[in-house]
Amino acid sequence: MSSTPEHVDVLIVGAGLSGIGAAHHLQTAFPWRTYAILEMRDGIGGTWDLFRYPGIRSDSDMFTLGYRFRPWLGDKALADGGSILEYVRDTAAEAGIDKHIRYRHRVLRAEWSTADERWTVTAEHDGETVSITANFLFSCSGYYRYDEGYTPEFAGTDRFSGPIVHPQQWPEQLDVAGKRVVIIGSGATAVTLGPALADQGAHVVMLQRSPSYIISMPARDAFADRARRILPTKAAYALARAKNVGLSTAMYQISQRYPKRMRAWIFELQKRWLPAGYDIQTHFNPSYKPWDQRLCLVPNGDLFRAIRQDKLEMVTDRIETFTESGLKLESGGELDADIIITATGLNLIAFGGLELTVDGEKVELPNAMAYKAMMLSEVPNFAFIIGYTNASWTLKADLVCEYVVRLLRHMDSNGYAKATPVRDPSVGTAPFLDFQPGYVLRALDRLPKQGDRAPWRLRQNYLRDLPMLRYGKIVDPAMRFERAGESARITSGQ
Repeated sequence: MSSTPEHVDVLIVGAGLSGIGAAHHLQTAFPWRTYAILEMRDGIGGTWDLFRYPGIRSDSDMFTLGYRFRPWLGDKALADGGSILEYVRDTAAEAGIDKHIRYRHRVLRAEWSTADERWTVTAEHDGETVSITANFLFSCSGYYRYDEGYTPEFAGTDRFSGPIVHPQQWPEQLDVAGKRVVIIGSGATAVTLGPALADQGAHVVMLQRSPSYIISMPARDAFADRARRILPTKAAYALARAKNVGLSTAMYQISQRYPKRMRAWIFELQKRWLPAGYDIQTHFNPSYKPWDQRLCLVPNGDLFRAIRQDKLEMVTDRIETFTESGLKLESGGELDADIIITATGLNLIAFGGLELTVDGEKVELPNAMAYKAMMLSEVPNFAFIIGYTNASWTLKADLVCEYVVRLLRHMDSNGYAKATPVRDPSVGTAPFLDFQPGYVLRALDRLPKQGDRAPWRLRQNYLRDLPMLRYGKIVDPAMRFERAGESARITSGQ
């Protein structure tokens, strides 16, 4: 005889940056509400607990990657992974959020019952299946697979005599001192790893199929440092955050409107950092426009410094095959290597692989449409967080959490038990993310769609989202609210 599943008002999936933030917003607004967090791994931190490769750090400034409600007090604008992990864990501990986390719970499926007006969530815990019910389900599990990164099919990998390492599964005892290390990749992970491994005594080659836009950013934020000296902590943080939001938004908008000017400006900055006569056209001249993919930031120009000091070499070419001693390139050249690192990207997966059903019907994500980029059409009492592609993840996460709080308040005030975005058949569809990195393009056919107009249109603009999500009306023609029992009466024809 099975026992009755535990019930909570809100169930959060994921105890990373988003999940801890969601819990903080929730319990601050509704201290009487019950909630739990299901976390697949055995620790808090998500991305910042998973990735352990040398040099791991943020690729967004911490005054916008930090929570709106908790100032970042560190001295670095681009912080190392350990400091970010400590910040997330301290946030959870100080608010008592850590007491609500159920570790080693891998969520398998969530089933909405209109008759019961609740979700039943099934998870695997230490080899056993457990269930928990909730009135509202909040997915904060990010958008990539934690168990494996993306590695293309390279010819001859079994011939290489040394280790082949993906940064997502970095070995703790890997010694690179005095070794020839080839990093395959040109994104944020590669540009972080290169200088870090060079500092550990490796001779590093960054092998890229095509270049990325890379610009230097001061490791410290001078404006924030000055503001901290003259203003209270929260005011200084808010001011630095607002400044950085404005700068990043302006840079993105200028890149979209005047790509040639932005490209020329980036080249001029790079020329100042790189040795005279360096072949920028080959190694730092992407085929796409600025911000069609994410810009890579390097603190105090560390990548360019490593190049100037002959600790790091850039090679732009394609791999023909792995060999016993390294890589053979399509150009005919060869790279000798003791260690090869495949910084080749992520595998995207929506909602951590959670399977959603509504009244016995499986939700086919490619057929669903995202409402305000945080809920799904025809899926009741469900929200998710996917951050910005052109700004800090947490800017969007905070806004989504604020909206969910306002949505729950509206439901409480009016006695609603159910809130469901309802799709208008006249709304045209578009890919969920208008973004060009390979990890996005590989996954678009498995993601929900966005619409061609509000509230189904996905914006990548914090300043436009802010009034809608923080202050905009909750009542919307696209949102259907129902009181307890109404769905059952409608279904039965009463």
